[in-house]
Amino acid sequence: MKASETTLQQVIEGGKQYIVPLFQRSYCWGKPQWETLWEDLTGMDEEGSPRSHFLGSIVTIQTQSVPEGVPKFLLIDGQQRLTTTFVLLTLLRDTARRVGRDELAQEIEQTLLVNPFKKGNDYVKLLSTQADRPGFLGLIREPGTVPPGQIGAAYSFLARRLHTSDIDLEGLKRNIVERLAVVSITLGSDDNPYLVFESLNNKGQRLTQADLIRNFFFLKIHADRQEEMHARYWSPMQEALGGEQLTEFVRHYLMGQDGTFLRGDSVYFRLKERLGGGDAIELLTILHRSALHYERLLKPDLERDADLSAGIFSLNRLDVATTYPFLLRCYEEMDAGQIRKDEFLSVIKVIENYVVRRFVCNKPTNQLNKIFPGLFNQIRREAHSSILAGVKAILAGRGYPKDIEFRKDLLERTLYGSGDRQTKIRFLLERIERRLAGKEPPRFESITVEHVMPQTLTEDWRDHLGEDWETTHELWLHTLGNLTLTGYNSEKSNAAFSTKRQRLIGGTLHLNKTFAAFTDWKVDEIRNRAGVLAEHVLAIWPYFGADQTDEMVPVPRGRRPQRLTIFGKAIEVESWRDVLENTVNEVVESDVDAYPALCRELPCHLGNDRSRFREARELRNGGFVNVNLSAEGIDRLCRRILDIVHVLPTEWMLDTR
Repeated sequence: MKASETTLQQVIEGGKQYIVPLFQRSYCWGKPQWETLWEDLTGMDEEGSPRSHFLGSIVTIQTQSVPEGVPKFLLIDGQQRLTTTFVLLTLLRDTARRVGRDELAQEIEQTLLVNPFKKGNDYVKLLSTQADRPGFLGLIREPGTVPPGQIGAAYSFLARRLHTSDIDLEGLKRNIVERLAVVSITLGSDDNPYLVFESLNNKGQRLTQADLIRNFFFLKIHADRQEEMHARYWSPMQEALGGEQLTEFVRHYLMGQDGTFLRGDSVYFRLKERLGGGDAIELLTILHRSALHYERLLKPDLERDADLSAGIFSLNRLDVATTYPFLLRCYEEMDAGQIRKDEFLSVIKVIENYVVRRFVCNKPTNQLNKIFPGLFNQIRREAHSSILAGVKAILAGRGYPKDIEFRKDLLERTLYGSGDRQTKIRFLLERIERRLAGKEPPRFESITVEHVMPQTLTEDWRDHLGEDWETTHELWLHTLGNLTLTGYNSEKSNAAFSTKRQRLIGGTLHLNKTFAAFTDWKVDEIRNRAGVLAEHVLAIWPYFGADQTDEMVPVPRGRRPQRLTIFGKAIEVESWRDVLENTVNEVVESDVDAYPALCRELPCHLGNDRSRFREARELRNGGFVNVNLSAEGIDRLCRRILDIVHVLPTEWMLDTR
């Protein structure tokens, strides 16, 4: 590496050419940068003594070129400042020619702008990036023509400044070439240009992982092939996926190949490791082919097979990008003829089944990042008879709920909530409706999820629910039995049950015909309807494991609790109220944010005002918990508490006698 402080004249004079690589961003300087440069140039002669201005660094590396061509240097850093300087020199040439100073115009053109005895692209001293090239070459070759885009805008801005000032053209030219100081850094054949890219900023912003990956590839590819490879492979990926999605694609591709989780900020370094001393064009070709598969995962309408398109679209509604590393490998296998299309579709349906059951049973989604990256390699390693058989066998042993747990949670667990929970419960209800409707499913565009017992209770609803309306509302509001689909306006959502019932039964949705069996709407009715819907859910997403021998033991009725085990700590208890009090105490002490969250979600059961509760026990943090509940009510409340603070059900166990 050679670094020296020099003038711009020494950088650009002589037979040479600077190439802005195809992988660089387009010219993006704007008015603030143009204004600063102009003021610096015109202020050099003030205060009586000429002074220089430091323009910045210019980092280059010499490329291999054909014998008859001019020496070529890749412009690794300094594109914005050098391009702006050439635009200004072009403006000076044009202005000098217009005012009759042909000798000055010819000097600027032949010594600073072009290589006068060369042809083609070698004619210009600066060859801008592909997107800017037509406009920039137009400025050089067609004096007086202002191109569209940012380069043309720079020319017009500087022209207005020049034409409204009385600065001498010769003096301005001298300031540009003799008094603009730069640090010129030329990398040698033994230097590592990738390290330069890893530390440089462009437009004052950190280079993204996609930027670094692009730069890495095209510094590995010979200059003579860069444009071809960019047009054939990189540009289509960039246009199809964009910046963030392109980075995510490479991350998911590498995860699927290596079988391990990869952080977003480590994608570039993992790719470098994977290529090693290999062929950059070969890896770029593979990525391009895989990107076509990834685009179909993101945009299922691009998949020409209607069944596959529908399957991917359905899976995407569950927000499971964590499965993409595995699905990419499956796509590759299908296109290579290693698995059939119908098997790939079955794999997608198995994954949907797995995700739906885990959602209902509140299994942590962060575990999926550990499961799917290595799934394909594990199937191959264990030599399963097929991809489908391997997916079923492996996922069945990775937190896949069996029917007894699945059915219980369909009846009792809170399913509606913030974020993607609303999307997922709507998906579940729509699938039930499709099953009930048969060959003529409705259009769901204008249909929303509705709570039968409303989220905000009126006085009529409180009277209808009875004395325990607070407990009923908090514990059963967001469960499956109380949720349905409707096309009616949300203003009617607080109507009395008798009014809602008639409206729902009289509608077109088959899902709502179930309300004909109910004249009241309390806990028993909510549970009963959930039971009806649960049977449909079990039929849509049947258990795919080998057996269901491990069954959950329901909480025994009429028996007293003896020992609570929570977070591995055993606590002797004598009553259900002891269970509730100790559960809250342990949860609150395990997480500083737990108590505010519980008070916010369960205001009828936890808070700092004891007078709000009929019977309360004081917690160790000074708050209070309402213990005026039945054994079954306390069991449900404890499980709801675990849900809110994301504690696994396996961390809460109860022994009874």
